[in-house]
Amino acid sequence: MDSETYSHYTRNSVSGLLAGAIAMFIVLLGINPAVSQTPAPPQDEPIALTGATIHTVSDGVIENGTILFEDGVISEVGTDVSLPDGTRKVDYSGYHIYPGLIDSYTNLGIYEIGAVGVTVDIQEHGRINPNARAQVAFNPESRHIGVARSNGVLAAVTTPGGGLISGQPAAMMMEGWSWEEMNIKPSTGVLINWPSPGDEDEYEEELKELRDALEEARVYHRAQKAMEAGEADRHDKNARWEGMKPVLDGELPVIVNANELRQIQDAITWAEAEELDLIILGGRDAHYVANHLVRKEIPVLVTSVLSSPNRAWESYDGRYSLPAKLYEAGVDYAIAGEFSAAYTNRLPYHAGAAIAYGLPEDEAIRAVTQYPADILGFGDRVGTLESGKDATLLVTDGNPLEYETQIEQAFIYGREIDMKGAHEQFYEKYREKVRHWEMQSD
Repeated sequence: MDSETYSHYTRNSVSGLLAGAIAMFIVLLGINPAVSQTPAPPQDEPIALTGATIHTVSDGVIENGTILFEDGVISEVGTDVSLPDGTRKVDYSGYHIYPGLIDSYTNLGIYEIGAVGVTVDIQEHGRINPNARAQVAFNPESRHIGVARSNGVLAAVTTPGGGLISGQPAAMMMEGWSWEEMNIKPSTGVLINWPSPGDEDEYEEELKELRDALEEARVYHRAQKAMEAGEADRHDKNARWEGMKPVLDGELPVIVNANELRQIQDAITWAEAEELDLIILGGRDAHYVANHLVRKEIPVLVTSVLSSPNRAWESYDGRYSLPAKLYEAGVDYAIAGEFSAAYTNRLPYHAGAAIAYGLPEDEAIRAVTQYPADILGFGDRVGTLESGKDATLLVTDGNPLEYETQIEQAFIYGREIDMKGAHEQFYEKYREKVRHWEMQSD
């Protein structure tokens, strides 16, 4: 076993221990006044939510509808649903039911407290790490999980960072005892941070580094096939280039983090030359090449809608209106939030701002439910409310993208989850402090 392979397997074996140790370490430091919720037990009886307005996303709105789910999976949605014996009925008349929101770009689960290095597992050593898997580093004890899901985010694509090739993001549901249990899709692609074109020489050097990495990976896999066919001598496996195999075989896309116009254009040209499926992440200038993106069928994950323009000559609403511009041009897109785990709960407000600046309301809902799931390849599990999909959904008193809307209850894979995140825990703690002070004052 070569050193890279050994490092890869060693990291996978210790990452689970690291995730379990993080909570204990933080408690020992005395900096974790709020705790993560205890995961709910698996669904053990049929559950029917009745009387609500059901927003299926894929097939319109059902007034006074019923959604039935069994063993964590939606059985039926409609107005005339036959309920099996033993079904627990919950009347949600006057409420709305939506699919759980999906944050398609976050470091949730691999970032806890910036000042405590052991709680940060975003970046591997070196610049080329296609084998680094966010899934195995995911910390199910993160207190950011409860905060995110109490605001409607029930699934997240946890994404590594740093270097030129960061690794493989993973789609995770926000409920469970372990990363294995929380997994939706172990890899949604390989993340590449496109070089900045500021310094021309440095830019070309980094592009060469990227091209060389792809060529080396291809040479490795040709050698692997020759060895398996008995046409070449045996050689050790290389974990780094094994991580590139699904991309080279067309099974997974490259997710290219690119914002500037030249970055986007060069990434498109490069991916076409390398014969790779491409997703643009960030996409700040994507509207300038919208027609090109449509022709090439390249989707865009728009990040940080709630952001200021980067150039003095741009309109103040350039980022707010970007989703609407892509929608009007016919670009496949989704709205992602901010990379920070602590701000994953703000995803609804990014989509809500897009509504205020021209994006239709139903499109904004799709942009944080159906579209990210479809673009990243796990739309068979979540994103819409239809038979056969996971019972991962929200019960609300209004549109979940509106600031004032309250999330009444959430279900993840049929589990009725604890809605009390760290924010609510802090509120109750200090409300009790005020009550105690008031009693003493009396």
